[in-house]
Amino acid sequence: MEVSHNPDTHPATPHTLLFTTLMIELSTSKLKGNMKSFDKSLEIETEEEDNVQKHENNSEASHNITPLLRDSWKPYKGTRANVKEQLLKLRDCLESVCRIQWYGFAILGILTAVLSFLMDFSVAKLLRAHLWLYAKLEGHVLLQFLCWTLYPACISAFASTFSHNICPFSTGSGIPEVRTMLSGIELPHYLSLTHMFTKFLGLICTLAAGSTVFLGKVGPFVHLSTMLGAYLDRLCRLMEGKKKEAGTEMMVVAAAVGVASCFGAPISGVLFSVEVMSSHFAVRHYCPCFFSAACGALTFHLLSMWSSDGETLQALFKTNFPTASPFFPLETLLFALLGLLCGAVSCCYLFCHRRILKFTKTNRVFSTMLTTEKGLYSGLVVFFLASLTFPYSAGQYLASKCTTKQLLTSLLDSRQWSSQSHNASVQLELGTLDWGSSGAPIFLPLAFFLLMKMWMLVLACTLPLPAGYFMPVFVYGATLGRLFGEGVAYITTGRDILGQRWTSVNPGGYALAGAAAYSGAVTHTLSPALLAMELTGQFTHAVPALLSTLLANALARSRNLPSFYDGLSISKKLPHLPSLKKACPQLPSTPLGQVMGVNSVQLQKAAGPAEVQSAVSNSNEARIPVVDTHESQVFLGSVLRSELLLFLHRCQTQCIEGRLDEVCSIHPNSVMLSPHNTVQEAYNMLSVAPAQTIFVAERGKLVGQITWSEMKLILEGLAKEI
Repeated sequence: MEVSHNPDTHPATPHTLLFTTLMIELSTSKLKGNMKSFDKSLEIETEEEDNVQKHENNSEASHNITPLLRDSWKPYKGTRANVKEQLLKLRDCLESVCRIQWYGFAILGILTAVLSFLMDFSVAKLLRAHLWLYAKLEGHVLLQFLCWTLYPACISAFASTFSHNICPFSTGSGIPEVRTMLSGIELPHYLSLTHMFTKFLGLICTLAAGSTVFLGKVGPFVHLSTMLGAYLDRLCRLMEGKKKEAGTEMMVVAAAVGVASCFGAPISGVLFSVEVMSSHFAVRHYCPCFFSAACGALTFHLLSMWSSDGETLQALFKTNFPTASPFFPLETLLFALLGLLCGAVSCCYLFCHRRILKFTKTNRVFSTMLTTEKGLYSGLVVFFLASLTFPYSAGQYLASKCTTKQLLTSLLDSRQWSSQSHNASVQLELGTLDWGSSGAPIFLPLAFFLLMKMWMLVLACTLPLPAGYFMPVFVYGATLGRLFGEGVAYITTGRDILGQRWTSVNPGGYALAGAAAYSGAVTHTLSPALLAMELTGQFTHAVPALLSTLLANALARSRNLPSFYDGLSISKKLPHLPSLKKACPQLPSTPLGQVMGVNSVQLQKAAGPAEVQSAVSNSNEARIPVVDTHESQVFLGSVLRSELLLFLHRCQTQCIEGRLDEVCSIHPNSVMLSPHNTVQEAYNMLSVAPAQTIFVAERGKLVGQITWSEMKLILEGLAKEI
């Protein structure tokens, strides 16, 4: 097939030259004499299609373009050509070792770890400045109170106001949104550079508020890693010369790297990504996830070692568990009982969390403040929480001066606080960490901490701040396990039980198991059991921790209630079907015919250029359905958008009137749905099918089509009914 072009009548525009070249290449390969033999794998880029459409709609204006505008002048052509040549040589050199994408995985892990280290460093400086100012005001209780309360209140109000004004989507955890994007739903606002900058700065301010708000960084940091991964994915595809739409592989890897770079725990980071993030995890993602997570964890450990002048890599939380006899065999039953206790407490916490989220949505005062006065709401709530944690009031029972790392390190102490209270060194250390500063028995501050932090953490979850909720739950579980372990140690130490003398019990082991079990029950995951091992380096309690986590999960999932992240997705009305069906089990069984919109863009097989032009203008889909006639609606198949554009181009350049079925290939569809299929079935097919468009037909007649954009609208409509 020849493409004719008369330069006297049709000035050569960039679009004409582009398609002339394309037509020549196609004619030498697959299109010898007949356009029906187009290769099905042919893909025309969206940018090129838009340019062709613009060319067709504005052809008269394009004839008047001057040569200067058509061939725009650019400076330093020689220098740019040399730089481009060197970059191409560098790319070829790198590709000779491995694919460019693997370099992207390594860079993703390293950059995420650097961001995590910089965030920890900045937060440590801000917390140290707060405590320094508080100590300088010793002897002035009123000034100390104002310093203790106003500092976190002002910094939280600033973070909330800044986030709301710059990027309103940056508040919250970010994990529910990442889960939604990994399922295939597009949420472009959550991957912007503005969002990344706002979330990073807002998270630093949130963490700088200290133990007052008792929030962490895991969730937002996973989101930050995902945003970074999205941009690295674009860069890698640009270097490889690929211009296809971005996949989810880099985002899945980024989710694992986010956890690994927070704690230096690559294995549990990958498992967390599998359990929490992906409803369908491809096995091919395992190697990239582990590779990138290992790069991030190694970088994080190296930066931590160099900043603290350490000599070697070590666990993030130091422990001193005995290795000769870590626990007695009968203690296995006690660890099982601890798991059931953590599961019961997690059910209570999740119930309170769902209730307060619903209350803030339905109560007029809270809803108004969280919509228009986010800074004021954050300031008032944090001021109230800071007043309760003031060291001269209830804060003396809450270890309020301790950071999260200090709290967890003290709770994992293997010594028995209750039986060694007479030991002056232990008493001094407990007083330094605020656990024993009140002089009361150790059971009182631990129990008071659990009682107060339960509702304080629930209230803090309503703050419109970039904040994570995993680490506070992890510490809460460690406190619950510590209280349980201290009780076991107080009762059993030095006594004969079933013919075996219990010389000493390690309460730190119960704290470790409690942290894994409680956080696993709240998030409905098992990876916290391994995370606890990697954080402490104590694999002697791997079996008890896993047992406790399994039993806690079994109890927490017994009634098929939403997990913590599912509750956030439901509250935000996100189009994430696995979360929505936890709130409404019958929702996935909704037939497509009840919720699917009417398909307005279709072509008949005898369509001419005018009808094709109208369909291309009104639809952005890669495939457009073809029916026998508009009256019969008999579904024949689909035609590629790229073929339609070439069909229009040929009709214009050769001034002919052709029919669709005579020029373009109508591709039959082997996978179709009926209106009686459920939303769950359509969702599963979109998740695993390579095609992004699934047509719906009944008795051979076209009814509509399902794409991810259509599925998003369907799920958003169903979420509003919950």
